[in-house]
Amino acid sequence: MCRQGGKLSFLEDMVKKMTEYGLKDMYAGMGIGEEVYEYGRRILGTLEDRFREIDRIAEYNQLKVVRAMQESQVSEACLLGTTGYGYNDLGRDRLEEVYARVFHTEDALVRPQITCGTHALALALMSNLRPGDELLSPVGKPYDTLEEVIGIRPSKGSLAEYGITYRQVDLLPDGSFDYEGIRRALHERTRLVTIQRSKGYQTRPTLSVERIGELISFIKGIRPDVICMVDNCYGEFVETREPSDVGADMVVGSLIKNPGGGLAPIGGYIAGTRECVENAAFRLTSPGLGKEVGASLGILKDFYQGLFLAPTVTAAALKGAVFAASLYEPLGFDVVPDSRESRHDIIQAVTFGSPEGVIAFCQGIQAAAPVDSHVTPEPWDMPGYDAKVIMAAGAFVSGSSIELSADGPIKPPYAVYFQGGLTWHHACFGILKSLQALKDAGLVAREALGV
Repeated sequence: MCRQGGKLSFLEDMVKKMTEYGLKDMYAGMGIGEEVYEYGRRILGTLEDRFREIDRIAEYNQLKVVRAMQESQVSEACLLGTTGYGYNDLGRDRLEEVYARVFHTEDALVRPQITCGTHALALALMSNLRPGDELLSPVGKPYDTLEEVIGIRPSKGSLAEYGITYRQVDLLPDGSFDYEGIRRALHERTRLVTIQRSKGYQTRPTLSVERIGELISFIKGIRPDVICMVDNCYGEFVETREPSDVGADMVVGSLIKNPGGGLAPIGGYIAGTRECVENAAFRLTSPGLGKEVGASLGILKDFYQGLFLAPTVTAAALKGAVFAASLYEPLGFDVVPDSRESRHDIIQAVTFGSPEGVIAFCQGIQAAAPVDSHVTPEPWDMPGYDAKVIMAAGAFVSGSSIELSADGPIKPPYAVYFQGGLTWHHACFGILKSLQALKDAGLVAREALGV
């Protein structure tokens, strides 16, 4: 969809390609009706400038990753794995050095033994909090799966069971920080502040790196000794800076989201101060062992190559999110962020106001998947959630949300959360497929498409 020789406009170029290569017929053969196709084509013609900016950020981040790999002298030997105890695992140790360079931190823990983003966050919290400490969230309720980790909802092994208390300060109605409330909430037992960058199953704006930096600066101005941890899931490489560039003591995320580039089959990371990372390593393995053990099991090549691809893959997912907002907003659906806002993660929320809308959207995304496209997702009681959840995820890596995926709880306001797409063209197809599913279900009228 790029400009050719600078002679054609974005839309003209696109139309030319579609004519030359029979793309319209290809889309038709894959279930995209003419009305949806023409509507999508018209929307795409308005996004040239947005896509150019996304590519600029991806270029910067690509160079950042390559430089980190070069400075760490990544070699072919680093791509090999170890078994057993994993002593002297050169590739594992070098990868953690690369992550520390990318995030500009003192140290990093990047392991296949970290099973998911929730595990990485739980590990960071449990290793850096002690009985009698208090955890503070100054940005409202955390993501659903952390409620049981913290003990907001009772669960075996929660922080609450170990005598760690929790306090939160909600965002103000306009989405700004409640600075006075935060000031009052900070006291002598406050040990760690957790800041969730992305919205989770909420319709609040995602926090930009700039806003996160302002919040951390405010907190550190009152309590410089407090650990500031950022849940960085879905936000890596969306901007040219990361929260660790603006004062975060820890940034935490999943490798089956942005930084894994769609290739990492499992894993999570914690990047931050040497003390915070060391504490996490001792919790992950054992006191006295820490980072010295933990075999990489032959998947280091996927970790390295996934990180190398991550800026480009994240850009593709970001284009998909912008396209989704631009597609659904004119149809009267609430979208967060809207089609014009700056982006700080890859998630696009669309509110349908009914279970049927959420279900149809997810079923459309599933039908566009390269894997399990023949499967029809249904809402189910998923562990860690307080309502039925529907998930569309026909992915090469199970549950990978950097791949084309969508999910949402079946509860008011009945919003779906779309993310991912390893390539822009697949993201484009998936979004059109979701709209087609809504149209076929009678939830979007033909007249609304304006064709």
